[in-house]
Parts: sequence; structure tokens; C-alpha cells
Amino acid sequence: MRYSEDHKAKTHQRIIEEAALRFRRDGVGATGLQPLMKALGLTHGGFYAHFKSKDDLVETALQHAVQTLESSTAEVLHSAESPLPLFIQRYLSDLHRDNPGAGCPLPTMSAELGQRGEPSATTDAMVRNRLALIEQNLEGENAEDESVLMLSAMIGALLLSRSVKDPELSDRLLHTTRRLLIEKTQDQ
Repeated sequence: MRYSEDHKAKTHQRIIEEAALRFRRDGVGATGLQPLMKALGLTHGGFYAHFKSKDDLVETALQHAVQTLESSTAEVLHSAESPLPLFIQRYLSDLHRDNPGAGCPLPTMSAELGQRGEPSATTDAMVRNRLALIEQNLEGENAEDESVLMLSAMIGALLLSRSVKDPELSDRLLHTTRRLLIEKTQDQ
């Protein structure tokens, strides 16, 4: 059976997109190559025609997730009158909490990549971009430190809200952090 010239490129992109979703939703360790490829109707052996290793796929999928997220975030924030409160509101939303496969990879993947002893330059770049986005919307001489605190609180609140069983506690973690961070931006 002959495939079109762009078949391999399209298949490669499908693998990246599915992996990016699964790594954010389930984590890297819980995402096996065989189930990933099977979900796409492909064979496990066919994976190696596209990637050298799972680590290669992890980095590529992380880059894809970051690019997708950055472009959608930039589009929304550039059109907003008050970008930082909007960013906080969207990041700490029930929708983001309930759909990790479509959201920020930092809460799911950061700890896992660090535990594996393989931190990612892509993660470094994303963290720096998020800190800059927050810092540029803050005033005062402590803006740099405040951006670190705010990003850490946002990622931590999202991670914790996803990890507890009690829905009221989950909402409290998410909503309280969101409210306090937005109040902090208005105190400036």
C-alpha cells in the first residue's frame, strides 16, 4: 500500500498531539508507548520510525504543548484590558482543572521530569515566559519576586485542586488562590 508523501509527517504530528495530551493528563510514566500507538491505530514498532526514544517524544510533545498554550494565551491576553487578572482567572478555572490534557503541562510534568533527573530546557523557557508575563503586569520594585510567588501559587493550587478527592476542598484551593491573587494585582 502506497502512502501519500505527507503521510509520515501527518502521522508524526498525530503522535505528538496525542502524546502531549496524554503526558499532561496522565503523566509521562503512566503513558506507555504501546497504548499510545494503539490509540492512534499504529503499531508499537512504528514509533521508532518517528522518534529515537520515549524521551525524544517527551521533549517534542512538551514543546508542542508549550507552543499551543503560548499562542492561545498570547491571543487572549493581548486583547484584554487587564491581562494579569484574566490570566489568573483562566489558569485557576474549573475548566483548566478538569481538563489537564488540554492545559498547562507544568502541574503534571514538572515534578515527574525533575524526579527522573531529566529537567527540560523547554520547561525552563516556559517558566521564564510565564514569569515575564506576570512581571510585566506588576508594578513596584518587587515585581520580579512577586511573579515567582504568583506563578508558584498558581501551579501549586492547580496541582493540589486536581489531587484531592473532596470536590469542596478542590474548589476551595482553586477559588481561594484565584481570588487572593487577583486581589493582589488590584492592590498595585
